[in-house]
Amino acid sequence: MAPDAATIEAADRAARIWVAKDASLPLGSEAHKAAVCRMFQETFNPYKPSVIDWPKLDDVTRNRIITLPIWDIAVQTEGKARLRMLSYARSCMDPDMNKTIALNGWEEGRHKEVLSNLVEAYGIPLEPEPEYIEPKDPEWAYLVTGYSECIDSFFAFGLFELAKRSGFFPPELVDTFEPVIQEEARHILLFQNWAAWHRRTMPWYRRPWFELRVLAVWAFLGWERIGLARGMDDGKKKQDNNFTVTGSAAVSDVEVSVPELMDICLSENDRRFAGYDTRLLRPTTMPNMVRFARRFMRVPKRAPATTSATA
Repeated sequence: MAPDAATIEAADRAARIWVAKDASLPLGSEAHKAAVCRMFQETFNPYKPSVIDWPKLDDVTRNRIITLPIWDIAVQTEGKARLRMLSYARSCMDPDMNKTIALNGWEEGRHKEVLSNLVEAYGIPLEPEPEYIEPKDPEWAYLVTGYSECIDSFFAFGLFELAKRSGFFPPELVDTFEPVIQEEARHILLFQNWAAWHRRTMPWYRRPWFELRVLAVWAFLGWERIGLARGMDDGKKKQDNNFTVTGSAAVSDVEVSVPELMDICLSENDRRFAGYDTRLLRPTTMPNMVRFARRFMRVPKRAPATTSATA
């Protein structure tokens, strides 16, 4: 039985607004770690994919959904993220972080279930899923997943808002995905604060190696994003690893310039994190890079609409 509107609204509000009662939260302290874990537990949204009522779509809208070049990658990414987070959680000796990151992994599995239900509901064809293999290096896998989500979520926030404004997809479908999008904000909020706590609690002699690994992760993700890590087209259905960066045309029939999209991403990124305790760290790399690039860009002037003369 689906929950009523009041229950859904209360859960949605609880998932995006949280402030710690602690007087002080020094980064890396026991109080900081405990607050991060409480935040993640207390903002948990108990929605169930099995009771999502997928709206009926007309043929044009359904075709827009089916032709998005993301579905195989999206489903497989959530499957990999689930396994990587659960693997790291098992290797984490701190019981609070262990439990919290395990919940994060469970939520990634729920995202995969949402996507699987969607593709089934709308008849979206998928390639066979690969075997999900337990990572040999759980920390590396967790770092790759965490920083990858920081990149992709920043642009996904903007694209989701653009889709909402444009009306390119039915409001019912956009609303259905709202909890999933907000959940990604919680995930990277947890990751950023885990990284700060992890840095400050590890022995000093391990920190240089950890920082080198972080730099290597960013290099790997940059390499992947520009396409050099992908092989030649193997003839299979083409998917787009960079859809969150390049996909504005697929979610709106209104032309949006790069500066305008950047502004939407920045605004939505700020909004998504606004309800959480300001003493918790937010991801800064992508917002800072985009703000810097934005200083050198101008929004193109649009030609005024013309009207035909009438006799």
